[in-house]
Amino acid sequence: MRYITTIIFLIFITGCSNRTFYNNSISPIEKRAVLKEADSFNNQGVKAYRKGHYKLAITYYRKAVAIKERLLGEKDLSTATSYNNLGLAYKRDKKFTKALAYISASLKIREQILGKTDSSTAESYNNLGTLYATMGETNKALKYTKKTIDIKNKIIRKEHIDTAVSYNNLAVLHEELGEYKKALDNYFKALKINEEVFGKEHIVTQNSYKNIALLYYTMGEYKNAQIYAKLAQKTEEEIKLEPILVEEKR
Repeated sequence: MRYITTIIFLIFITGCSNRTFYNNSISPIEKRAVLKEADSFNNQGVKAYRKGHYKLAITYYRKAVAIKERLLGEKDLSTATSYNNLGLAYKRDKKFTKALAYISASLKIREQILGKTDSSTAESYNNLGTLYATMGETNKALKYTKKTIDIKNKIIRKEHIDTAVSYNNLAVLHEELGEYKKALDNYFKALKINEEVFGKEHIVTQNSYKNIALLYYTMGEYKNAQIYAKLAQKTEEEIKLEPILVEEKR
């Protein structure tokens, strides 16, 4: 019995060693070639899926998964993509247990690598939601669908904030060049976003009012400067429209 156990153990070690040897010895060029083959399988799977040939899609996706697991491991984003695709194909083929396993595996990888507010993570939440809906588990479907919406809203909000910052930066540059109308146009674009995202009393929006007031003052449009200065007076910092002093040349 001990002799048999030893043989089994040696076979196990040999198998593991071969797999490790394969992963370590394969050259970057060979790896790219094999991964390209995986991409080809994935693309064929997509075509089959779109045509409604779900069993064929599963066959192709499984081949892609096998390659990616071997070369990239089970915690890679590319592997997660293949898990997601395979899960969706199983869902269409009404293999719900397998669909749940693969879509969940994809979600876990994306959460760990990308975080819980990334668009790819939202995609996995959405796919889980639709899967649970198909399975008749409405409460779980609602849970994951709401998570999807929350992430999408956060992404949209962040994109809006980043865009406002870019408009503000552009305005500052135009102002430095003396291109006041262009600067004003970009300040107003930033203001519009800030009012929508933060509201009129938030410090970010208040700073937009201040920038516009100061620029109007520089342009000599004192009535407009006064209007926006009043809008900005809700900040703790008082806005003082000081005159621009030009030193006389001696």
